[in-house]
Amino acid sequence: MFQINQLVVYPSQGVGRVERIESQVIGGTRADFYIVRILSNNVTLMVPVKNAPNVGLRPVCSLRTGQAIFESLRDRSDFTGYTGQNWNRRYREYSEKLKSGDLADVAYVLKELFLIGKDKELSFGERRLLEQAMNLVSMELAYAVNRDQEDIRNGITEMFSDVLQPKEKEKSEKRA
Repeated sequence: MFQINQLVVYPSQGVGRVERIESQVIGGTRADFYIVRILSNNVTLMVPVKNAPNVGLRPVCSLRTGQAIFESLRDRSDFTGYTGQNWNRRYREYSEKLKSGDLADVAYVLKELFLIGKDKELSFGERRLLEQAMNLVSMELAYAVNRDQEDIRNGITEMFSDVLQPKEKEKSEKRA
């Protein structure tokens, strides 16, 4: 059970704060809901308390897990690349990983797309997935390690600076 003011992660939305827990009668049945405000876009979600684990609502990762995610981003030994895989299959796989709510899966997508971008220019869809993964990872890691999200973004971008295409390098340098 989550507590009021606790930071939580809702898959594909990011980090939110439990604002309150309220009961409502729906179809003659009383149900308890977490009212969660997503911090990045101020969207409010109603998540049934008994269904929270099924939809992937979870606490923000620990400091130790956050540090392990940084290490997994640095480790490129598991990079499989895109050989033999068409874009549609990869897109579906990456989209599922982003929706899973598992930070390690989201970080995997982020790393894969950065590394794929080393060999070819990313398509619009790939760039969109990369940006979504970057937002999800950087936001959660910022709360986990108690740093500014922009610092985390810059750190991740720097980690992959050797593989960024010239246009992406320019964009990341302008943000800094």
